[in-house]
Amino acid sequence: MFQALFNSLSGLFGFSRSLDTVSNNIANMNTPGFRGRDSFFENVGRQHGTRIAGEGLRTSPGDMRQTGNPTDVAMDGTGFFVLRDGSGQLHYTRAGQFMFDDDGFLIDSVSRFQVMALDTAGNLLPISLEAYRTLPAEPSTRINFSGNLSPAESTHKIEGLTIYDATGKSHAFKVSFTNNKDVTPNSFLVKVTDENGAEVGSGELRFSVSGALEAGYGSIPLSLQFGGVSQSVELSFGTPGTFQGTTSLAGLSNTVAGTVADGRSVLGITEISFDEKGVLRFSYGSREKREGQRLALASFASESTLDLNGGRLISNADAQRKSLGHAMSAGLGKVMGGTLEMSNIDLTQEFADMLIIQRGYQASSRVMTVSNEMIEQLYNSTRGG
Repeated sequence: MFQALFNSLSGLFGFSRSLDTVSNNIANMNTPGFRGRDSFFENVGRQHGTRIAGEGLRTSPGDMRQTGNPTDVAMDGTGFFVLRDGSGQLHYTRAGQFMFDDDGFLIDSVSRFQVMALDTAGNLLPISLEAYRTLPAEPSTRINFSGNLSPAESTHKIEGLTIYDATGKSHAFKVSFTNNKDVTPNSFLVKVTDENGAEVGSGELRFSVSGALEAGYGSIPLSLQFGGVSQSVELSFGTPGTFQGTTSLAGLSNTVAGTVADGRSVLGITEISFDEKGVLRFSYGSREKREGQRLALASFASESTLDLNGGRLISNADAQRKSLGHAMSAGLGKVMGGTLEMSNIDLTQEFADMLIIQRGYQASSRVMTVSNEMIEQLYNSTRGG
């Protein structure tokens, strides 16, 4: 009877600790990247009751929730994001709630640990914006012209052609065409002036009787000076002998126009995103795009033996780590940008576990009550004798 008291007491302790686990699971049902735990009971030898043998981590994924934040990332499949603290220690998480700090480093928004990238040599590096904040200016080198120069018209002007110098500063130019048929049939003189009206270049276009450019008259080179730096710009009018580019066809009006083919000012980042391979991508303006660093991912031989620290981080697990790699390689899953993985807590399961724990606790309490009554009856019968 005394052993029954201790057995039921061990049951009360065990069910109480198991309820602690369930309550912690429910309390973290909205914690991103949280993994629920299950308590395991074992028998104490020779019918001496029960005890909690340990807890196991649930490895099933949580629900995915789109956040619209481009630096939020989630793992669809196997893998943990790698973080590094100020002392150089590595931590691992499924909660990709990241942000860029004031220094341009990608960090975990809760722990403030740096998010790691993995380079092609297998080295871990912090993800930084520093090398990608701006795209340097590119000088313009070419202006393409297309359309028709009417042999019946005397002049034609194109204004507002803007090119960029090596520093990214813009410069407006005007191109005028003058019919030179009185000197040379099917010929036009070309003059280029800057925003101040100063002539910066000239040349001649000649066309065949059919209206196509003659050989040797398909382009005009310009040698410009901006801030003491020389810059060559080619005026390209098309391919001689063809009707691609600029033509001179009778019966048509002047339609020739110019398009600056290249060059730009200094561009800043307009959009940031992660692709499914974990590559950080940058957009600059409407056309320019660049690839940044690639997220490092870690895999473990047995996720169920891992221990969460603070509900979202796995620490002191380097000895258990299987490998480091990139998304969509070596069995690792893919990255989902603008998304967070929530906890893997199932309230239905938690409520069912609570009912089982409650019934077990009631039964252990009842055994203790019956054991106490039997001992009390034994004492009373002894006094009666």
